[in-house]
Amino acid sequence: MGIIIKPIFTEKQTEMTDKFENRYGFIVLPTANKVEIKKAIEELYNVHVERVNTMKYDGKIKSRHTKSGVVSGKTPSFKKAIVTLKKGDTIDLYSNI
Repeated sequence: MGIIIKPIFTEKQTEMTDKFENRYGFIVLPTANKVEIKKAIEELYNVHVERVNTMKYDGKIKSRHTKSGVVSGKTPSFKKAIVTLKKGDTIDLYSNI
């Protein structure tokens, strides 16, 4: 897919999409900027992007107790983009599932 890794299907994101019908969330490459994200969304879904907001998230440190002791690790870091489309444009994210 290139710059766009995957759309976000969380409860919080679905709530935001229901409240604001023209906002969608995507996990993107950490090196991608707003202009590249806008271009990729417009080419992939054939819509007009009005605005792109990006956020970087650090990975969380997780640990669990096992028979052999404590196992610790880290979840991966990622970059999230919230894309606002022009009025009347929609993306059908569930058609590819």
